[in-house]
Amino acid sequence: MTQTPASHLSDDDLFELRWTRAARDLLTPLYRLYGDAMAPEELEARIRELLTQKWAERPADLKTLDMKRDLIPDWFLAQEMAGYVFYVDKFAGSMKGVAERIPYLQSLGITYAHFMPCLMPRPGDSDGGYAVMDYGQIDPRLGTMAEFSETARQMRATEISPCIDMVLNHTAREHEWAEAARAGDAFYQGFYHLFDDEMVPLQYERTLLEVFPNQAPGNFTFDPEMGKWVWTTFNTFQWDLNWANPEVFLAVMGIILDLANAGAEVLRLDAVAFMWKRMGTVCQNEPEVHDILQAINQAASIAAPATIFKAEAIVGPHQLVPYLGEGRHAGKVSNLAYHNSLMVQYWSALATGRSDLMTHTLKTHFPQSFLGAEWGTYLRCHDDIGWAITDDDARAVGVTGDGHRRFLAEFYAGRFPGSFARGADFQVNEATGDARTNGSLASLTGLELALESGDPEAISVAQRRILMGHALIAGFGGIPLIYMGDEIGLLNDHSYAEDPDLAGDGRWMHRPPMDWEIAGCAPLAQTHHGEIWRGVQHILATRARVPALRGDVPTDILDAGHDRLFCIRRNGYTDEVIGIFNVTAHRQEIAASALGLNAADLPRDLLTDEPPTRAEDRIVLPPYGALWLHLAH
Repeated sequence: MTQTPASHLSDDDLFELRWTRAARDLLTPLYRLYGDAMAPEELEARIRELLTQKWAERPADLKTLDMKRDLIPDWFLAQEMAGYVFYVDKFAGSMKGVAERIPYLQSLGITYAHFMPCLMPRPGDSDGGYAVMDYGQIDPRLGTMAEFSETARQMRATEISPCIDMVLNHTAREHEWAEAARAGDAFYQGFYHLFDDEMVPLQYERTLLEVFPNQAPGNFTFDPEMGKWVWTTFNTFQWDLNWANPEVFLAVMGIILDLANAGAEVLRLDAVAFMWKRMGTVCQNEPEVHDILQAINQAASIAAPATIFKAEAIVGPHQLVPYLGEGRHAGKVSNLAYHNSLMVQYWSALATGRSDLMTHTLKTHFPQSFLGAEWGTYLRCHDDIGWAITDDDARAVGVTGDGHRRFLAEFYAGRFPGSFARGADFQVNEATGDARTNGSLASLTGLELALESGDPEAISVAQRRILMGHALIAGFGGIPLIYMGDEIGLLNDHSYAEDPDLAGDGRWMHRPPMDWEIAGCAPLAQTHHGEIWRGVQHILATRARVPALRGDVPTDILDAGHDRLFCIRRNGYTDEVIGIFNVTAHRQEIAASALGLNAADLPRDLLTDEPPTRAEDRIVLPPYGALWLHLAH
């Protein structure tokens, strides 16, 4: 019988201990989900058999990591955590190339590396890799699964945790399950939502929304080979899985554990909001989704406990919180979720020069902390920006939701008078007028326009917008996620329009290839690229030294009575940080007393290692300035 390294317990003993620890939290949601579809004793036997098999297959070095994570289960909440998000081909060409770039990630202060979709996609248009044809293989253009595992091993050796995408809502039409379904296999037809005629789909369509109203209108596609209608929320070639079928859960759970055994420490669970279907609803954020996520998390805690999960749920404020666990799911579902609202509010505040909507929304809808979970905070990512601002929140600060959303789309497309942004509309809904926005961080914050004008002051202002944003996401609470190239101010890339496989998707505009000539020189370069890189690196290095910036320290949104500054308090066990962020192009002042501070004895700003500038009893912030005021307990 094998022995786990550094332990006197056998592998079987460890499995039993972990099964005992997690079985109730695993089986309870499974019984709620599938109690009518499979006998409870069979369901328990099947999941236990699967977990036993995957645990037996788990490499010894990952079992050692499991032990370490069992001893430090809150490892991902540490203030040293900082993420970097990249497309393998655009960042380094291949999996082997990524391994060669590990020193660059280390120099920036990265401890979490997110490989954007890299599993084998369908040929041609694959929705940026999210139409997966084979979950067991890496896209051969990037390398092999063995090369991913070796790169992951090298990252672990440098204390960087690899993250990989796992698409849960759908597979590609070319996936072997879908191909079997198209060939008439009844077992695999049960893996998807199939309909003999259009009557039921039309009933669902009455309440469903469209994800891609321009390129893929509607939510159902007729497949002539089967003679059936298929649920296709995203694109005609992405078939929605039937998560009401326990066989789907078991099959997907096996894939998740295979990826964990290949070296993925974090799995980004894509499109989770759409997983459960219910007639008469928009079929998003249904309660069963959280049962599924809890079961996935708890199953992994038995067979691959070093693994954590990030929920990709780009939804409104009211729907977002449950993905990090509340009520009976607290501490049991996803470990990370994107703070979409923080991102949207950053852009809204830059456009308006006001923080009141940001303060109201973030203070009203979100708890100060979570049990065993935290946000992934970000400014930009691979996707478009959807202006998720509710009518009620807009009304609370004296504007209309529809008008404000339209304003933001106009502003960031560069059409609004005085706009500094160079973005583009995405998926304009002609019926409602809603539009989403594409564009890189640098182009949306004004750097592209400033460089075109050659105005040094405009370039400096754009840089300050960028660095204030990074100070915000690094100080807010959660893991700050840096999107590839943002740390050197890469601009929009319009060359995608020349590639027939990409030309129909404007999001490729903000997915430029890494410029290594610039990045390689950035630490020392006396250019805007270098200044941004050094600023981001300094912010991350400073964060890593401050216990109050851990992910489990509460984030208190301060209503300081100032509608041009966004203020937060992070009050930890040993220290406290007050963050102040100027969202305007003008100098701002705030009374120290409004923040509970004594003007005669102000704490030092961690970002400059100096006391803040003062005007009598007021703290002064420069245009787009950021302060992290530090108090030791």
